Amino acid sequence: MHLVSDATGETIRTVARAATAHYVNHEPVEHVYALVRTENQLNSVIEKIEKQPGIVLFTIVDEKLRINIETKCRENSIPCISILDPVITSLAKYLNAESSPKIGRQHELDADYFNRIDALNFTMLHDDGQHTSDLEDSDIILVGISRTSKTPTSIYLANRGIKVANIPLVPEIPIPEELKTIKSPLAIGLIASTQRISQIRRNRLQAISDTNNTPYTDRMSINAEIAYMKKLCATYNWPIIDVTRRSIEETAAAIMNLYSHRKSGIGY
Repeated sequence: MHLVSDATGETIRTVARAATAHYVNHEPVEHVYALVRTENQLNSVIEKIEKQPGIVLFTIVDEKLRINIETKCRENSIPCISILDPVITSLAKYLNAESSPKIGRQHELDADYFNRIDALNFTMLHDDGQHTSDLEDSDIILVGISRTSKTPTSIYLANRGIKVANIPLVPEIPIPEELKTIKSPLAIGLIASTQRISQIRRNRLQAISDTNNTPYTDRMSINAEIAYMKKLCATYNWPIIDVTRRSIEETAAAIMNLYSHRKSGIGY
């Protein structure tokens, strides 16, 4: 697959991976060409496509470049798709308006961009139970035992403008007092199966050449941690998400659903 973009290529990669996920018996080979904005750059890309033919997906605003890549692909009988055209055309009909394309407009340094930067800074500062004195400034607080993907999920959400603090639940260490009295933020408990947590923890210890059996990997100890996590969530009426079979993206989507319901007053 040849993914050609005049911007960062983020959109086209997301679409390509979503599409290829439907073909589990085939392994896609991606060639990504980002920031393709001149005729010379595009000609170089086309040469590579001709040497290794494959389906071409592109997002290019410049009309001359669009015609160039579509013509070359047609001459070589190579499938070529402008992935945003159907959506843009439908919007134009619905809005009864002409589009005004601009390269990389979705990545402009606008208010939304700086909100995301603020959210990322906040989230990094409040990772792993740090700086709990201002938890009330969070949008979302993730609480969970070790190895429930709190940090990567927090960062993923921060990239969408959500201020996230994450609090590790450590055996025999009480949760921060500030967490018990929060009013505005949505606190969510993350859990996973005992088997999954034990496996991840063992892999982590092996990575640092520590093969000793400890309560950290003991399944009975992990069971006790999970039970405490569930009891805590029940006490404070926090929703729980089981991340055992979820990717970071799926966990984040479930969290955003809860957050949206909370903001709209629907509940959990």
